[in-house]
Amino acid sequence: MSLLLNQPSKLCLRKRVLVRSSPLGSDSFSSSLQQTPPRAIISVSPCNYADEIGNLNVKNANERSVTHVEKDVPTEFTSPLKYFRFGVLGTIGSSHGWVATPLEDGRVRLQDDLNPAASYTDPKHISLPPLVTLPYCQTQLVTNMSMSSSSPEEEDCVVAIKFFGPQLSLCRPSAQSNSEWINIRIANPSFFSSRVMFSKRDGMFHIPGSGGHLIGSWDLGEHKDRPKIQMLRFHNLAELTMSKLEILDSCSTTEHLVESQITGETFLIKWYRKTTRSFLDMPKMKTEALLVFKLDEEGNAFYTEDIGDLVIFLSRADPFCVPASSFPGMYPNRVEIIDVDELGSVNLATGTVSTRNSTHMAPYYIPPQNIEH
Repeated sequence: MSLLLNQPSKLCLRKRVLVRSSPLGSDSFSSSLQQTPPRAIISVSPCNYADEIGNLNVKNANERSVTHVEKDVPTEFTSPLKYFRFGVLGTIGSSHGWVATPLEDGRVRLQDDLNPAASYTDPKHISLPPLVTLPYCQTQLVTNMSMSSSSPEEEDCVVAIKFFGPQLSLCRPSAQSNSEWINIRIANPSFFSSRVMFSKRDGMFHIPGSGGHLIGSWDLGEHKDRPKIQMLRFHNLAELTMSKLEILDSCSTTEHLVESQITGETFLIKWYRKTTRSFLDMPKMKTEALLVFKLDEEGNAFYTEDIGDLVIFLSRADPFCVPASSFPGMYPNRVEIIDVDELGSVNLATGTVSTRNSTHMAPYYIPPQNIEH
């Protein structure tokens, strides 16, 4: 996969863009609105050769080249964080185009600076209350963050931060002065290293257990202290060859839940990677395979190599999926991936993994956005 990176501009030019988020395919806005394709954050180029401010380099999912966006962004967003951690510069997660950054006083700030479709002149910053660490827990290492709606400014939005270990913290940013974290201690160790996602269909935060055999669900109501636990039953595994299973057994595995707002389907993705060496003899994680399972409400997980017209996007941000036919140049039945060490795609029909080694300090995919010029 060839990526052509434009040279950084010497000047930081700005223009106004009005952003309105809406579900894909919504006709609630004027036809003058244009919807951006899914975008990957590739890097930040220094602006005027200053270290503090840079311009975004993004890759549209339906294009091969990298686009230079002349929007001022603090370069601290792309500090190298192999593991998201408080107390250092960088980001700890992204959801709906908003990124979460740690502050020195233990607070978390939500901001849309890395969203190339957001305002160029008036970036939004929302500070959340200081985190409280539960006894025998830690809040320094983070798996990810997730939001229940497209903007933390919405009244019903709930922000979730999942830490390595038993702590899950939920907060309503709209509460402002009355906002506080609701801290949940997770009892089952199979959820300690997993990622959290919000299900619009169920109105709950879901966490897949390690190995993908369990899904735990939490909310701010009756399931805050007593989560719903669903056990999955896997089907169609006979379609996997023994040679492929042997390769997968030697890999590091992470589990991801993705919900389609178009088809109403929920998918469990098992991401298999191995540690390799780069030309500088640095360890890199390389994708060996992806397995996709379609889930039903009874807890059946059907292995599939066909997700129809959908394209799934996996990164350090919330995973999401969109119809390929919505954006010319995108290919259906694919999983597009970006992580710290690689960028590429997986063809589910053939199982072909097409990735290249590259370094991304803020490896996030941003879902489609409605913009008006």
